[in-house]
Amino acid sequence: MNHVLITGASAGIGEAFARALATEKQNLILVARREERLAALASELPDAFGISVEILVADLATADGAEKVAAAVTNAGWQLSGLINNAGFGDRGDFGELSLERQLNMIQVNITSLVALTWKLLPNLKAQHNSFIINVASSAAFQAGPNMAIYYATKAFVLSFSEALHEELRGTGLTVSALCPGATDSEFAAEANMTDTKLFKAGAMSAEAVVNEALAKRRKAIVIPGLRNRLMIWSGKFSPRFITRRLAGWLQA
Repeated sequence: MNHVLITGASAGIGEAFARALATEKQNLILVARREERLAALASELPDAFGISVEILVADLATADGAEKVAAAVTNAGWQLSGLINNAGFGDRGDFGELSLERQLNMIQVNITSLVALTWKLLPNLKAQHNSFIINVASSAAFQAGPNMAIYYATKAFVLSFSEALHEELRGTGLTVSALCPGATDSEFAAEANMTDTKLFKAGAMSAEAVVNEALAKRRKAIVIPGLRNRLMIWSGKFSPRFITRRLAGWLQA
């Protein structure tokens, strides 16, 4: 029995992935810190869609978080047809004023745990037919981001890493996609202290719309949901980097 494993599955884009994949009759392994939210999904989705839902409570901000998840998958003998590395967070503020611990935790979740989990689960995914990985990056990946320096840098890593894996795994049956959403209606904005920024005041896509586009294009190397986001990224390719980074800083003000 194959499963799709989703990190950060308790809310926002992660929960939307769980609900969308349930409609595809995909069995799920849901990973997050908040057990009560995972348990609620695990009690709702099987009855509604006739699927199996497993939950793993783990904190990917810890050094052994990814190892615990991978070990649980191995010990249970779960076969993976998909991995969605969605867990991540951001924070707004000057690099020198934000907590160093919080910024290092951001690197741990957004980069280190994502890489570790991908590496540890790669043999499992390669053993299944037509499997996929979706790494949730961001439109932030395409330029530097003053006032969110570490977050933007982590998402640039995710984009580059995912593109490289997409090419390395070409022809194996396992595809890798970098999902690069812009402002999305989820808990992210509040967690990152961004609800009052120009970026989010200009409007946000629903998590469901982001996920629907991500799954429809899951075999593409890069998926940028929403015409506005695609236009912004496209225009940035023709602008000097000093302009794109200043614009990013202005949107975070």
